[in-house]
Amino acid sequence: MPIEVANDLWRLLGFPLPTADEVAFTSSDVEALRLTQQLMTLGVLNEDRRAALVRTLGRSFARLAEWQTSLLADVTAGRGGDPVDMLALAGEVLPSVEYLQTYIWRRHLASVVTRGLVTASGTASAAFAVGFVDIVGYTSRSKSMSDDELVEWLEEFEDVCTGLVVERGGRVIKTLGDAVLFVADTAGDAALIALAITSLGAEDDTPFPQVRAGIAYGEVVSRLGDVFGPTVNIASRLTSVARPDAVLVDEQAAEQLRDDGGFEVTRLRRTSVKGYSRLQPYLVRPGAR
Repeated sequence: MPIEVANDLWRLLGFPLPTADEVAFTSSDVEALRLTQQLMTLGVLNEDRRAALVRTLGRSFARLAEWQTSLLADVTAGRGGDPVDMLALAGEVLPSVEYLQTYIWRRHLASVVTRGLVTASGTASAAFAVGFVDIVGYTSRSKSMSDDELVEWLEEFEDVCTGLVVERGGRVIKTLGDAVLFVADTAGDAALIALAITSLGAEDDTPFPQVRAGIAYGEVVSRLGDVFGPTVNIASRLTSVARPDAVLVDEQAAEQLRDDGGFEVTRLRRTSVKGYSRLQPYLVRPGAR
C-alpha cells in the first residue's frame, strides 16, 4: 500500500500522523492495512466511497471509545480511583464489550438487509416520514444545570424518545443533543410517535422536557446511516416554527393522515422559513380511532 494512502486512512480515522522517529504502530496496524488493501483490491473500498466510510467509522468508534472510557473511569472512581484498578478492569471487561459490539453490529446489518435498504451505490432513495422532536427552551434550562445534571437529563430524554420511536415501528437516525431525528414508514406511524412524545412534555408532573415536533413525508436519501434531502429539511423547518407541545406536518403527510382517519388535521397559515418562502404547515392532534 502506498504510504500516502496509509497516511490518508490514518487521518480519516481521526488520528494525527506521528513523527518519523515516534514509535506508534504495532503488528495490529500492519494487519489492518493488509485487510484494507484486500478490500480495496476487491473493489469494496474504492476511491469514491473509501473516505466517507473510513471517516464515519472513525467518528463513530471515537465517540464510543470516549463513552466507554468515561464509564470505566466512573466505576474506578467508585473503587478509590487507582489507575491500576482501571487497567485491570479494562482487561476484564473489554473482551465482553468487543463481543457485544460485534453482536449489535451483526444484528443491525441483518436488519438493514431485511428492510431492503441496500443499493449498489451505497445509498438508497425511498419514501419515508421524517420526524424531528426538539426540546423547548433548551438553552435557558441547561444554563441552570450542572454538567452531571445536564448529561442525565439529556440521556433520559434520548432514552424515552428512542423507546417510543422503536415501540411504534420507527427508527432513530441520530440524536442532536436537544433533538431526535427519526423515520417511519408512514405518516401515521410518525404522527403517533410525535404525539406520544409531545404529550409527555405537556404533563406538569413529569421531569420530561416540553417538546415540539415536525414531520414531513417524501423521498429520502439514506447514506451511511444518515438521511438527507428536502424532506428532512422540511421536517426540520416545521419543528422550528411549531409551538410547544405541538406537532406540525407538511402537505404530503397531512394527506396521509386525513386518509388514515385517526387524526385531527388543521391547516395553518403559510409561513416563511429558511429555504422555503411559503411553507404550508398543518397541525395534528389525536383523533377518534
